[in-house]
Amino acid sequence: MELGLQGKVAIITGAGSQIGFGKGIATVLAKEGCDVAVSDVNLEGAEQTAAAVRALGRKAKAFPMDVTKADDVRAMVDGVLKEFGKIDILVNNAGVGTQPKPFVDTTEAEWDTNLNINLRGTMICTKAVLPHMISRKSGKIISMSSTAGLAGMRTGGVYGAAKGGIVIWTQALALEVAEAGINVNCIAPGLGATGFHKASDFPPEYYEKVVKPLLAAGKTTTPEDIGNAVAFLASDVSIKITGQCLRVSGTM
Repeated sequence: MELGLQGKVAIITGAGSQIGFGKGIATVLAKEGCDVAVSDVNLEGAEQTAAAVRALGRKAKAFPMDVTKADDVRAMVDGVLKEFGKIDILVNNAGVGTQPKPFVDTTEAEWDTNLNINLRGTMICTKAVLPHMISRKSGKIISMSSTAGLAGMRTGGVYGAAKGGIVIWTQALALEVAEAGINVNCIAPGLGATGFHKASDFPPEYYEKVVKPLLAAGKTTTPEDIGNAVAFLASDVSIKITGQCLRVSGTM
């Protein structure tokens, strides 16, 4: 199927991990013909992802950016427009979690981490890009929710609340900008063998008892799985799909 992504320009946030969803999204979009701007608080990692895109024959540039800082985000958007001249696709991939624990034991600092990076960061990045897309009457916005944001998850309520907020906000924004020719969707990945759990300070036994067995059975969600879903939602093949959350988990 021809997705029609040749020559499109995509921003992907949180693309510094070399085993993460962000890099998978970047390389799949590059293979489909997109030029890519990648951002991360880890600039070295983002540079490596950009190099992988260039190795596929597409233009790429890395930007240092903290999604919770509006000035960082505006500077990145200005840099992308200067470098590429337009923005066709925004992928709000940056995210983090905190160690699962009973809600009564969570701290306000943990609430802030989950809400600021996962939900507020997604909103900050989208707000920075939207005026450009509205002026062009064209654009695709794809954000990362989680299966934890679609149903209650024991000892993961704060993370799930932030990711669930992305689903409702996606639906509302899709209605708001539909007449401007902009599609807004989100993806709910299942458990992946990425660096998420280590970065989020999950206990080592979680990887050994939960992630590793699923990985051995081939049941984790891969970066390429998410990249393929993003490519579909970023293309005009899905022009009639907006305000939706696509679950990519291999399970219900």
